[in-house]
This record gives sequence, structure tokens and C-alpha cells, in this order.
Amino acid sequence: MEIISKNERNSNERTVCPLKEIEKRKIVEHNDLITSVAKMDKTPLKIFELAVSCIDTENLPKDNTIYLSKEELFTFFDVSDNGKHSRFKEAISKMQEQAFFEVREPKNKGFKFRRILPIPTVEWTDYDDKVMIRFNQDIMPYLIELKQNFTQYALSDLIDLDSKYSIILYKWLSMNYNQYEHYSAKSGRRAEQVESYRNPSITVKELRVITDTVKDYPRFDNFETWILKKPIEEINAHTHFNVTYDKIKKGRSIDSIVFHIEKKRTADDNSYKLDDQAYIEDKKQKEETEKDLVFEAMKSKYTQILLENMLLSPYEMTDTALMAGLQAHVYPLYDELKDLRGLNGVKDHLSYVASKQEDYSKRNVAKYLKKAIEQYLPTVKRQDLS
Repeated sequence: MEIISKNERNSNERTVCPLKEIEKRKIVEHNDLITSVAKMDKTPLKIFELAVSCIDTENLPKDNTIYLSKEELFTFFDVSDNGKHSRFKEAISKMQEQAFFEVREPKNKGFKFRRILPIPTVEWTDYDDKVMIRFNQDIMPYLIELKQNFTQYALSDLIDLDSKYSIILYKWLSMNYNQYEHYSAKSGRRAEQVESYRNPSITVKELRVITDTVKDYPRFDNFETWILKKPIEEINAHTHFNVTYDKIKKGRSIDSIVFHIEKKRTADDNSYKLDDQAYIEDKKQKEETEKDLVFEAMKSKYTQILLENMLLSPYEMTDTALMAGLQAHVYPLYDELKDLRGLNGVKDHLSYVASKQEDYSKRNVAKYLKKAIEQYLPTVKRQDLS
């Protein structure tokens, strides 16, 4: 007896996702799923993400079922050797026998926990190219009921990530950066709140939970190597992000990690969002806001002072994102200093910063200057009080 009948295959032909299309597809998941514990290895996790990318939230799949092609799966996972079929079966078996999500939902003063096997049914034959994937009904609300608190990202960013930790960390970073993009285009949040989404912090304890390494890598140097350094190297090499991080100590131990996320401008491909009207409107508003900020920055007396102190170069002034960032997040702090010490006070501060300048990359100019003035302002205010 055939698992997938000929008539069923023909009627569902349109639901198969060609690789050339799925590379441009978006994955949309509820934030509770992003921060859940994925109890599975890399390959089952990537199969799940690939399947989710084929869900059309405007035209929900019948019986929570989508269809993929074996060849497309093998291409997506870059598997071309003679053992690919047996490895595919092993991945499916492991996913169904061992893999699940432990979803944590805020409840009262703690969390409500739910364990969900995401894909209980996968059907295929050894002579047909189609693979049927049916999602667990309990996982569907996290994939289709997405009116708020959800994250979307490009499937293409996951293709070359080679560890589960890279995938988990990338999704968590995407969740935060999406909020940064959202609130950057809207009013109602303070500048430091918006920036906190681009520089998100997580405790080491929580990072161990979401990466399922509570009992693994007890030495922090090993934990850092496998959960931070190597995944970030992959994320920087293969996704739209450039990420760095700082370790924050509490006492003698590393207590938390602060990430710094930048979007690669040269590799910025948002084609997977082009049908999202909210994204289009936000993007347009953000571009108009950035244009206004750049215009103001070019006229600002602070830009001239930065040039005079060689803290900014004429070439860097062509970077619209940098100039907008200075106008939005650094120059208001210079205004505070000017109110306290006059324009000469700003000049003295920047002359001192220039004399103590450390090496920094082009994309960190605004961050470097912002950190310097943030550290200096409290001192000035204390002196004025005394």
C-alpha cells in the first residue's frame, strides 16, 4: 500500500517547496518558541526550520501537513554521497525518538512548561521524491497564531550554519534585532531602550538553558569556545549579521553576555520580506528618518569638532548609517555636556578622547564615542553638584 497515493501527490504538487524558492522564504516563529529549549541535534533542527518555512500563514496547510522533496532536502543539507538516504532516515528517526521543544511561557511569577514533539509524522517511499511532513497540533499556535511577539528571519541564513548552537543563537539574536528594527522606526521608546535590542544581554545561566547545556561544558572557557566563539564565527561568516560580545563579571565569575549586533549592509537581502506590508512601511519610514538625521549631522558643529580631532574622517561621513547614529545617539549627549560646560567643554572632552583613542573598526565609531561620553557625563554632573 502506497504511503502517498498518485492522486494525493498530484493534488499537492503545488505545496512542494523548490530550493530556489525556499532560499528566499521567511521563517516565522513565536518568541516563546525562539527562547524554548530545543532538545535535538543540528540536522533535525534544520529539518524543522525548513518545514516551517513552507507554512503559509495566509493559506494554512491542510491537516498541518506540508510536502518537501528529498532532493531539495539533500541539496539544502549539502548531502551528495551514497549514504545520504540512510542518513536522512537516521535524522528523521532521531527527531521522532528523541527530539522535542521544551516551551516556557510566562505564568504568574514563573513559567509554565510544555514539552512538544514538533513533527510526529514523516512519510515517504523509497521510489518517490516527495516527503510528507505533518506538524504536531500543539506546535501550530507557535507557528501560525502570530499577531504579536513573533520573529521572522531568512531561511537562507540557516543553510551554512553547522551547529545547533549557531542556529539557536542566531534565532535569539534575530529576535532582538527585529525588535530594534521595529522600534527604530516608531516612537514611544527611549533611545537607550531601542539600543538595548541591538546590544542584548543574557545571563550565562539563561544561555545555558536555551542551548540545553546546563550540564555540559562546566568550565567557562570550554563553554565560551563551543557556545559563543565558534557559533559567532559561523553567524558572522554565513548570515546577515556581524556580532561581537562582551563578558560581564559578577564577583570573580562571568555572569552575563552582552552581544553587539550589526547588519551587513553589503549583504543585506530582505527579499523574503518584500510581501510584508508592515515591513515595507517601516522600512520607508526608517529611510526617511535616517535621511533627516544625516542631514542634521552634516550641519552639526559636533561633526566639525570630530573631524578636527581626527575622530571622524571625510570618508566615514559618507556612511549614512554612521552619521544617523551619531545624530540620534551621540550628539544629544554632547548637548547635555554643552549645557553643563559650554561648547569648549565638548571640545576639551573630544580632544581628550582623541589623545586616548584606542583601535576600533569603522562600524564601531558611534559606539566608541557614545561609550566615552556616557562614562564622562556622570563625572561632570557629580562635580557640578559638589
